[in-house]
Amino acid sequence: EGGVPVKTSTSAGPIFAERAQTLGRGRAVAGIGRNSFQFSTLRGVPMDNIQLTFTHQNVDFEGCDAANNGADCSQMGVPNLENEIMTFRLNLDLDVTVTTFYATYGLTDRIDFGVVVPVVWTRMDGESSAQIIPFGGPNAVHFFDGTTTRPVLSASRSVSGSALGLGDVAVRTKIGVHDAQHSSLALLGEAHFATGSANDLLGAGGWSARGLAVLSGRVNAFSPHLNVGYVYHSRKDELLWNDAVVAAIGFDHLMTPNVTIAADLVSELQVGDSKLLLPNEVTYDTPFQRTIRPTTIPDRRDDLVNASLGFKFTLPKGFTLVANGLVPINRGGMRPDIIYTTGVELNF
Repeated sequence: EGGVPVKTSTSAGPIFAERAQTLGRGRAVAGIGRNSFQFSTLRGVPMDNIQLTFTHQNVDFEGCDAANNGADCSQMGVPNLENEIMTFRLNLDLDVTVTTFYATYGLTDRIDFGVVVPVVWTRMDGESSAQIIPFGGPNAVHFFDGTTTRPVLSASRSVSGSALGLGDVAVRTKIGVHDAQHSSLALLGEAHFATGSANDLLGAGGWSARGLAVLSGRVNAFSPHLNVGYVYHSRKDELLWNDAVVAAIGFDHLMTPNVTIAADLVSELQVGDSKLLLPNEVTYDTPFQRTIRPTTIPDRRDDLVNASLGFKFTLPKGFTLVANGLVPINRGGMRPDIIYTTGVELNF
């Protein structure tokens, strides 16, 4: 005012989204964050009760018709043993905790460069039970143990394990394109490398890249923002990964001189058909017509839409505390009920 700098208050920024402002030449931010969650559903189906039904292969070989009294072996249900099914119930308990170390440095007034190093802890407990349901008789055709006259038709297994190690390291660059008093625009590029073990559920098993256009506004202490971009996943044939269009819209607002609230709607919309292929329904022709659905998992898109709400608490000497909760709005993919995030940052 009148050529004299005046101290102003601005929010501490979003948590699960990006803002367009860059740090500035020579400035840096470093921090540590912790995300913890337990997967609870797969496409809306509780992971403690995933049900599958295994059917027999449609057997048809030379001489099959004659061996079955002239019945047509091309039909499902001939021979009679094809009518037997096996029901299967899966109970999975999968917990994940990600401790992330990150740092960003302002190379110029318009270019930031950052590194993200995650350490992942994963624990999985699983139980499965199977039951063969015979058809006809008097002797059993399929069984887990025993004999045809005294068969064991049920079986169960369990597994438990955990792993701790390096996750997928990421590098990122943000370039400021436009910066005015009430609006800013930036472009962000990020690459994730396959440094985490996919076999131990510590990483994705392939590299990925993300590009974003970041638009931010400023009206006093209120700062709305919009992120739109694309995520590319490598090795799509070997892994259940789809490319995705990503978007986030929300705001961060300075409630008091030391407290910022941040709210966002964060989405990841899959591109193309899902890589998770489900078996088709099985129709039996004989001895009577019926249809069996092989799984309770629905055939739907794995779009992810989440709501995020959190707070940033500005402390003396450049420190900031972060607390956030993220909950799913839809039930595509494998999802937790809530993701808790806590962290601390240092600006210098």
